[in-house]
Amino acid sequence: MSKRVFDRLFAALLLVFFAPFLILVAVVLLVTEGRPILFGHTRVGRGGQPFRCLKFRTMVPDAEARLQRLLDSDPAARQEWAETHKLSQDPRVSCVGHFLRRTSLDELPQLFNVLRGEMSLVGPRPIVEDESIYYGQHFADYLSVRPGLTGAWQVSGRSTTTYAQRVAIDVAYVRGRSFVGDLCVLFRTVRVVLLREGAV
Repeated sequence: MSKRVFDRLFAALLLVFFAPFLILVAVVLLVTEGRPILFGHTRVGRGGQPFRCLKFRTMVPDAEARLQRLLDSDPAARQEWAETHKLSQDPRVSCVGHFLRRTSLDELPQLFNVLRGEMSLVGPRPIVEDESIYYGQHFADYLSVRPGLTGAWQVSGRSTTTYAQRVAIDVAYVRGRSFVGDLCVLFRTVRVVLLREGAV
């Protein structure tokens, strides 16, 4: 209960603080990329409950078609996608989207997910249903908490880690989580974002 109160109060304060950035990003996206400004992708929440994880749109309109063409024609990209569910050179990301991802500004709308109780400020990275197989017997650990806006993985290398390392980091966080630990992750997140460590 204390974590939920802290999450909602701090998320509300962050939304007020970042309001000018949210408005500026929305205007830039509207002018340069058009609508929609926000993108809601279905992720697995606490207890397996699906929810729409909000982000500023960073991908081109035909993103899925571009991804499929790349995976069909590039074995290296296909292997990278199979191992990490990410691409170091992602053809789906727009010019503005690259900047938003590098600065993590694309994830600011997830503060609304925190306010709605779908996410926590600190927790495992939100995953899609297909990624549950990578957690194996540890998937129950993921389901026992709310996914986080930030988390131990984000301050431990982010995209420079393998998926197996990411799972191990998530499980270790869930089993050893504490309020003080969450505060440490939040403070470390500021440094990671400012220095763009592990961002792609």
